[in-house]
Amino acid sequence: MKERTLKILEFNKVKEKLRKYAITSGGKELIDNLEPYKSIYEVEKKLEETNEALDILIRKGTPPFEGLHDTRAEIARAAKGGVLTPGQLIKIGSMLRCSRRFKEYVVRKEEEIGYKHLEDLAYILVPLKGLESEIDNAIISEEEISDKASGTLYNIRRSLKEKNSSVREKINSIVRANSKYLQDSLYTMRGDRYVIPVKAEYKGAVPGLVHDQSSTGATLFIEPMSLVNLNNEIKELMLKEKAEIERILSELSSKVYNNIDVVTSNSNILKELDFIFAKGKYASSLNAILPKIRNDKSFDIIGGKHPLIDQKIVVPSDVYLGDEFTTLMITGPNTGGKTVTLKTVGLLHLMALSGLLIPAKDGSSVGFYKEIFADIGDEQSIEQSLSTFSGHMTNIVTILDDADGDSLVLFDELGSGTDPAEGSALAIAIIETLRDRGARIIATTHYSELKGYALRTIGVENASVEFDVETLRPTYRLLIGIPGKSNAFEISRRLGLSNDVIEKAKNSMSKENLQFEDLIRDLQEKSILANRDAREAKKLRDEAENLKNKYNEKINKLDKIRDKAYEEARLEAKNIISKAKDEADEIVKAMRELEKMGIAEGGRNRLEQERQKLKASLEEKEAAMIKTRENQGEIIKKVQLGMEAFLPSLNQRVIIVSNPDNKGEVQVEAGIMKINVKLKDLRKVNEEPKKKEKKKREVKLNLKSVDSRIDLRGMDSEEACYRTDKYLDEAYMSNLGEVTIVHGKGTGILRKAINDMLKRHPHVKSYRLGVYGEGGDGVTIVELK
Repeated sequence: MKERTLKILEFNKVKEKLRKYAITSGGKELIDNLEPYKSIYEVEKKLEETNEALDILIRKGTPPFEGLHDTRAEIARAAKGGVLTPGQLIKIGSMLRCSRRFKEYVVRKEEEIGYKHLEDLAYILVPLKGLESEIDNAIISEEEISDKASGTLYNIRRSLKEKNSSVREKINSIVRANSKYLQDSLYTMRGDRYVIPVKAEYKGAVPGLVHDQSSTGATLFIEPMSLVNLNNEIKELMLKEKAEIERILSELSSKVYNNIDVVTSNSNILKELDFIFAKGKYASSLNAILPKIRNDKSFDIIGGKHPLIDQKIVVPSDVYLGDEFTTLMITGPNTGGKTVTLKTVGLLHLMALSGLLIPAKDGSSVGFYKEIFADIGDEQSIEQSLSTFSGHMTNIVTILDDADGDSLVLFDELGSGTDPAEGSALAIAIIETLRDRGARIIATTHYSELKGYALRTIGVENASVEFDVETLRPTYRLLIGIPGKSNAFEISRRLGLSNDVIEKAKNSMSKENLQFEDLIRDLQEKSILANRDAREAKKLRDEAENLKNKYNEKINKLDKIRDKAYEEARLEAKNIISKAKDEADEIVKAMRELEKMGIAEGGRNRLEQERQKLKASLEEKEAAMIKTRENQGEIIKKVQLGMEAFLPSLNQRVIIVSNPDNKGEVQVEAGIMKINVKLKDLRKVNEEPKKKEKKKREVKLNLKSVDSRIDLRGMDSEEACYRTDKYLDEAYMSNLGEVTIVHGKGTGILRKAINDMLKRHPHVKSYRLGVYGEGGDGVTIVELK
């Protein structure tokens, strides 16, 4: 996109507002580099990401980014094997905490909707709870290491505390004993050693080491000899403390280095998430919506608002282009909102094509343009000796050189600054040239010739900004379909010009011009009513459609619940019957054994009667179940050869292979058998039973929970191949369709070994490297048979 266009349409000001919502400097850099994407796929993906961020902000609140910092400098230092400072480790620990919490933040709970793009990014995040806890336990602040960092440090500090307590007791007694020689009855520190302030004339009275003196020389700071050994021990402990702290920092830095790939990946993902949620927060502040991206270069912005104008006072505009016309000519008085309309259209397109939601109403759409050109504002340049006309024309020449069928061109006051006749002719020629190339055009003008051009040219439509004659103020509303009316006579009358003068002015105008002005007035009145009715009708139609879809969804859900309940009840009944049969058979078998052992014949006969009675009861229940199945589903009225049907008596699907005969029977294919059945005994089927059958099979086979992801990082090739082979067997038995093998990037040896094994593995249907959002070259996505 041209830098000039971004500047004219003030896209940089939008990015400045967006920057305020980013937390990290990395996220702010992504915003600084933000510009329209090159493909419609990227645009739609980024818009969906932003919309997901907005939705999850509304549903779950602010994401857990507390304490998140940009850690690129710290990671770069750790990657080189450097020792990190406490402050740098705190930043890395906070980043790891945010990684873990965000992963928990997006976890989908029961009945919650999914967030495809955010869940993909969260999937890549790898919590390092152990390292996070170690940093948190070891470091209190940028200046302080916790006593819990190590047992050695705890013991050193305890000894140091005891030594300090002893030396303070001893020096207090020394101060009391030598108070007459001291400037003040107190002690102080010099170079981490305890000293007392001795008057210079009594320096010989207090034996010890002189560490310092006052600025006047009247006081000497002496370390008493009896404290030297204790101070030495304290100093030694302090050196040990420093060494232990350095060891702890080195050890923690080493652990960061050992996990540098995961730490780097988490940092990059959080930077991207910071950027995405900044867009979501900005969309929330604008009450923005997700627009549809149209590849046919048309657009329909409903209630669009300029994002840089106070949303409480800005007047929304309805602007559309492309379905019935590709060029829009906007006319109307100065300060009526023509230029704002142009900038609104251009800026909303720049925002949408950059992945930002736009301040408009639901149902709005924008066109996918590779370039947007704008000639807006005063192009006069004293330094370059350019008049207003020359400045505009220089810019227009550049536009004509580059614009094509994938461009949206915005002209403000096209052809102005020169003779009206020549300017209007030139404007028409410019528009025709761009229309021949297929460009979409919106232009503002004061020229009546351009109004007439729009009226007589197919594909060009007039529009105007509304003006309230009663208040002598513009309403800033855009009226598409009619040219603007000058309103000069009405405005003059309202300002006090006499009717005689106005009548003389009207008489000097041609009759055709007066009729044209009256026609414009009538069209304006009708257009206002028509547009209002059309928008209301569309709104009602959309609401009705939404209600219809909502209730259809509820009906389908209820049908699924009912079918599931029926299926579960039938399975339970079948299990009960089967169990009862087995029990009855066991009883009879046992009685036969007793009979062989001498039990009376009468007892056997009675048991046989009970068994027959039980059998009849069971058969009755089975018949009821079959009848239930028969009642479920619609009877087939029209037969089509090859159609699928359900046969309740066999409880399975069959294929109809013949038309009904004179007995009302058809031949069906059930597996490898062909049988004749009554057409009235067959029932219609839909695709839902297949899904249920598959679901039953999955539940049956999924004997244990198998993760859809295996991490091989840190293994050698032989161990990794063995683990992968075993994992693929478990995934296949659990009926997983697709799994992810994480092997990392590294030298590529592990990835090559895994791919060589996948080529000949019996369970593998296909495999590929991951794409952005899945892990890139560091993972292989495997589709199982």
